[in-house]
Amino acid sequence: MFTQNGKPTLTVKPSVLETAWPPSGTDFTSKNNILPHTQEAGDAYYIGDVYEKSRIGSSGELLDLNQPPCEDAYLKPPPPYLSYIESLSEGWPHVSYLADFMKVTTSPPKQKFLAEDDRNERARRTKVTILDFEPDTPVSRTDYSDVDILSKALHGPTNQHDHVHARLFVVEDLSRDVIEQLGARFDIDPLFFRGHISDYMWNNTRDPWVELPDLDIVSQRRSYLHVRYVQTRYFRDEASLKRSREQAGSFNVLRRIDRDGNWVVGADLEGSDVGLVRSKTSLWIRPNKNGETGVLGILLVDPTITEGFCIWGGYRNLQDCPSMTVDPIPQGPPRTSAFEDIIYWTSSLASKDIVNIARDPRVLFKQTLLIVCAEWYTLLKYATTRLAQLEWELENPQLQHSVGGLAVTINKLHGWRRRFPIFRTLISEVLEKVIKRDRFMSFPDNHLSDLKCDFDIILSDIEMLQTRADRIMAVVTATMSIEESQKANDQNRSLARLTWLAVTFVPLSFTSSLFSMNGDLASLRRSFWIFCAVALPMTAIVLLITALSDRTAKTFERIREGFPGKRKKKGI
Repeated sequence: MFTQNGKPTLTVKPSVLETAWPPSGTDFTSKNNILPHTQEAGDAYYIGDVYEKSRIGSSGELLDLNQPPCEDAYLKPPPPYLSYIESLSEGWPHVSYLADFMKVTTSPPKQKFLAEDDRNERARRTKVTILDFEPDTPVSRTDYSDVDILSKALHGPTNQHDHVHARLFVVEDLSRDVIEQLGARFDIDPLFFRGHISDYMWNNTRDPWVELPDLDIVSQRRSYLHVRYVQTRYFRDEASLKRSREQAGSFNVLRRIDRDGNWVVGADLEGSDVGLVRSKTSLWIRPNKNGETGVLGILLVDPTITEGFCIWGGYRNLQDCPSMTVDPIPQGPPRTSAFEDIIYWTSSLASKDIVNIARDPRVLFKQTLLIVCAEWYTLLKYATTRLAQLEWELENPQLQHSVGGLAVTINKLHGWRRRFPIFRTLISEVLEKVIKRDRFMSFPDNHLSDLKCDFDIILSDIEMLQTRADRIMAVVTATMSIEESQKANDQNRSLARLTWLAVTFVPLSFTSSLFSMNGDLASLRRSFWIFCAVALPMTAIVLLITALSDRTAKTFERIREGFPGKRKKKGI
């Protein structure tokens, strides 16, 4: 960590139980890692739709609603927090999907693909780090990767979580047991976890996983924040992209990769592609009750896809280059995962920022928002690159032909025109619900206001890219209309040539038929000159009449268009 400019260093306590992610020996090709809403997964409504009772049993099994439940289902009562969530299902029906998530131990539509061992591993999956902040003191870090040890740390008599200026739990991925432990210990609003487990940008009318937006007046009272964003990842070939999707399927939270498909001859490796990774991060701050002091927060972070590469090497370092006099040179963020990068940057808060946590706990979220902002800038740079390449294709017909023609260009444009409004919505959510909120809970200050300028720039850039894409589409449509007109003219010229050929041979055919009525072929030697004398002049006369009629028609058309009344009518 930096030790200059008044920034504290990071003190790392020995990890309670260190494990790497992904776990060694993880098989990402397993059926357990199939992503929902794909061709391999099939129909996702087998768990029930929003208009019927859920078919997920208390142990995560699939129920037959026409049969009475098994008596064994009642032998083991659900743990306290899960029981609390189920009790809310009548008044707050949308939290019932969180209960199904905890029972299945991952996204409910994956229920039929999970083996028992995989479900148990997912249920106990734990990767939690506790950061403790004190003014003018190095930030303390403690890691937990075993849920039983985490439980002891949460509920132990010596750990009341009120003895420090600020404490932040950073959690990668969500599991049943981690939700149960944190939710029950701190009485967390289930909507905090519910808003983090899915990645849907839009919904169908039957979806039980739909997330309806809060009224603004209601969201202002919430003690949590959700931020959606998109990461950009490069894959050298189709196999790499497939492995990344299988890796995403190994996460408990639902995170999918949208394939871009914008491949350019000469600029990209053949078979390479870029994936747009749907991502979320969420912050909850404890509303202090009687006897509780200090600031306590929980920060949820997505697991990182390690397959492929961060496009262009990843986001730019958030700090200035150190002076030549600094020795040793700081190493910067680890860039091994979003989890470690967020811990690195959050632990590098300046002393004045740590003091300000007491006046606005969103300071704990600030470094994460900077990373989110940097990811948006990277995505917009990529989108600008692809639109410029599409314009380049339009300017070079030879290149356009090599990539499949204008139809392929239109398909690429449709993808971006569909995404830009979604991106604009995501940025607007951050601005309105996070950055521009003058007050968060009962805290008096807003220490995120300096981020408004960057997010305003991103929103403006998205709108400009949307306009640019629309203009390119207009050019492509006009170009296709011109090409179709040229093809029609070529076809008309071909028909005209066929017509002239027909006109030429009709008199000959008629004359030939007339003279063939004579059965004596020997007499044709005496009458052949008559055939020529009749057929040739007749052909010439027909051609002359056709030419004159065509010229006369064009003359009358010019005369008709030359009348003042006609010109006026045409100009209206």
